[in-house]
Amino acid sequence: MRHLLRRIGFYLVAFWASITLTFLIPRLAPGNPAQALMARFAGRLRPEELKALEIEFGVSTHQSLWQQYIQYLGQLLHGNLGTSFSYFPTPVATVIGQQLPWTLVLAGVSVVISFTLGTLLGIVVAWRRGGLLDSILTPLFIFVSAIPYFWLALILLYVLAYKLNWFPTFGGYSIGLTPGWNIDFILSAAQHAILPAITIVITSAAGWLLGMRNAMITTLAEDYVLMAEAKGLSQGRVMMSYAARNAILPNVTGFAMAIGFVVAGQLLTEIVFSYPGIGFGLLQAIQNSDYPLISGVFLIIAFAVLGANFIVDMLYGVLDPRVR
Repeated sequence: MRHLLRRIGFYLVAFWASITLTFLIPRLAPGNPAQALMARFAGRLRPEELKALEIEFGVSTHQSLWQQYIQYLGQLLHGNLGTSFSYFPTPVATVIGQQLPWTLVLAGVSVVISFTLGTLLGIVVAWRRGGLLDSILTPLFIFVSAIPYFWLALILLYVLAYKLNWFPTFGGYSIGLTPGWNIDFILSAAQHAILPAITIVITSAAGWLLGMRNAMITTLAEDYVLMAEAKGLSQGRVMMSYAARNAILPNVTGFAMAIGFVVAGQLLTEIVFSYPGIGFGLLQAIQNSDYPLISGVFLIIAFAVLGANFIVDMLYGVLDPRVR
C-alpha cells in the first residue's frame, strides 16, 4: 500500500511539472499566436481586435505570467485546452479529438503487434541460441534495425504503392468518402492504414526481438533456471514461466513508453504517408506557430506516457514480487 501511495504521489508531481512546462515553453518563445495571426492579415486588425485575440488564446500581454498560469490551470480543470490558431475558431480539444482516433488505431495496433511478435521471436531464438533460427533472424533484424525509419517508409511507399499500385499513396481514406461507420469508409481506411502499419511493425519488431534475446540469454544462466531444469520441468514451462517471465521486464518498460508515445503518433510515418493522425497534426501546428494546439498535444502526450508508466509500475509488482 505504501509503495502504491508513493508511486501515485510521484506521478502526480510529474504530471504537475508537465502541465507547468507545457504552459511556460510556448510563452517563453518569441511572439504569440495573436501577433502571428495579425501578421497574416497584414496589419488590418485594430489594436482592440488584437487584444481580444490575445485573451482568446490565453497569452495576453496585459496579464502577469502568474495570472496567466492560474487562468490556464482553471481552464484545464474545466477541460478547456484553448482555441486552435490554425483551425480558428475550433477548440484544441475538438481538433485533437478528430486526429487522435486515427493515431490510436494505426500506431496502437501496430505497436502491440510488433511487441508481441518481437518478444516471442526473441524468446524462441534465445532458447535455441546458436541454432539455425538464431543464425538467420538475429543478423536479419540487426540489419533491419539499422535502416533509417523514414527510408524504409519511403522505399515501401515507392515500391508497393507507386510502382506496384498495391496500396494508396497518401491520406487516411479515399477522396470523396465521408468519415462514418459505413462499410465503404471502413474498408478504405483499413486499406490506407496497411502500409504505414507494416512500416511500424518491421522497424520496431527488431528492437523488441534483440532486447528480449539479450535479456533472455542472461536470465538462462541464472541458478533458478538451472534448478528448474534439474527438477525435470518441461522445456516449455522453464522457458516461459522461469526464463521469459523475468527476462521480459525490460521489454515491458519499453512497451509502456511505446504505448505512451502512441498518442504522439508515429510522426515520420504520418508525414511520409500524409496520414491524418496527431503526429502529422503536430507538425502542421508547429509550422503554423499554433501554440495552443502544440501545448494541448504535448499535454496529452505527457498524460499518456505517465499513465502508461504508472500501469507498468503496478504490473511490475505482479511480474516481479521483489518490487513489492
